[in-house]
Amino acid sequence: PPFYIVEETDVEEILRLKYRYLDLRREGMHNNIVMRARMNKYIRDFMTDRRFIEIETPILTAPTPEGARDYLVPSRVHAGRFYALPQSPQQMKQILMVAGFERYYQIARCFRDEDLRGNRQPEFTQLDIEISFAEEEDVLELMESLYTDMFKALRPDLRLVTPFPRLTYEEGMRRFGSDKPDLRFGMELVDFNEALRDTEFTVFRTVIASGGAVRGLCVPQGAAFSRKQVDDLTTFVQGIGAKGLVSMAFLGEGNVDSLTAEDIRSPVAKFFSVEQSQEMARLAGAGRGDMLLIVADGNEMAYNVLDALRRELGKRLDLIDENVRHFAFVTNFPLFEWNPEDERWYSVTHPFTQALPSEAGLLDTDVGAVHSRSYDLICNGWEIGGGSIRIHDRAMQEKIFDILGLTAEEAKRKFGHMLEAFEYGAPPHGGTAMGMERTAALLVGADDIRDV
Repeated sequence: PPFYIVEETDVEEILRLKYRYLDLRREGMHNNIVMRARMNKYIRDFMTDRRFIEIETPILTAPTPEGARDYLVPSRVHAGRFYALPQSPQQMKQILMVAGFERYYQIARCFRDEDLRGNRQPEFTQLDIEISFAEEEDVLELMESLYTDMFKALRPDLRLVTPFPRLTYEEGMRRFGSDKPDLRFGMELVDFNEALRDTEFTVFRTVIASGGAVRGLCVPQGAAFSRKQVDDLTTFVQGIGAKGLVSMAFLGEGNVDSLTAEDIRSPVAKFFSVEQSQEMARLAGAGRGDMLLIVADGNEMAYNVLDALRRELGKRLDLIDENVRHFAFVTNFPLFEWNPEDERWYSVTHPFTQALPSEAGLLDTDVGAVHSRSYDLICNGWEIGGGSIRIHDRAMQEKIFDILGLTAEEAKRKFGHMLEAFEYGAPPHGGTAMGMERTAALLVGADDIRDV
């Protein structure tokens, strides 16, 4: 055969995919597919026990604004017109709430015309859920119960962190530089802007004055890093788009309050007073023997770079326990984001998401400040799925369409079926959709969803 059918053999992925039927003979791959079948059965039993009804929704549909490109299917009957394959059953499950099916679920096949990645593919499956008369807490409790019980039943050898922590979107970005952080290890980010506003280091001062960010993290025992190790990390962050990386190590013994200039090792040490270095160490929770790694850039770039750097250090320092599944919820994402290229607002999740009631008044005055009643489930640095409490009022839905730049005629043409359905009594409702490939990968410990 083109490769040996034994699990220990390291086979190039292209070859494995070409002979997929042989790849699936291998014990590990075979067990992955069996685990996915067990996962599906567990989900169906779990949802049925909680009075959810499994309903199949159409595959040949009209296009929906889910944030990616549709796959199109030409119509034989209507020449020159096309069906779209569903990116999700979002609109259909909301209409099912109007129809009186108060607890819906579906293990739904979905399609998005986008590039392959290790945790994303064009054809995928999601556990789709919608509940009438639900608040955020109802959906989060259901998701946590399902994943806690399922992982304990199917992988009792894994360790779960329970209850699942909850972070707001702002908190996740501030502490980890990501809305899907890996929480299996620390090294939280630190903002040095206030402490360094008057620094003599021109690079930092210029970035702060221009509205950028000087942020960093503390590497435990990082003072022992060699110059080559720091240079390697500098090259790594430059590959992501950073201009550079500043290191500052604290040598000697005792606490940082007794630091002297000789105890501070940094290529830019001469630009900082001992007092400034001590304050940076205190802000980062650094001690003697630790090292700060600092990035100065635009706000978004600083977050992106430090998030990637933090994950890379987690691997290099062997801080990641592969037997832990650290789930968490990230909540209250911004409702809109501004695109400067075409100068218009876009929905961060989708246009059917409710604003936080306490901020709904800002829809008339400060759209960019409004947050949503949304939530994601994350685990070990992956987004597993997410959802929101939906808009169920026609006037509010039309207002959101207007903010997104849709004329009344466009809104009626694209979403008239939903707006009309709301006229017949739409209960308050919310739901979620969880990625089944990513869930299966977490169950078996795969890094690539193609292994499941």
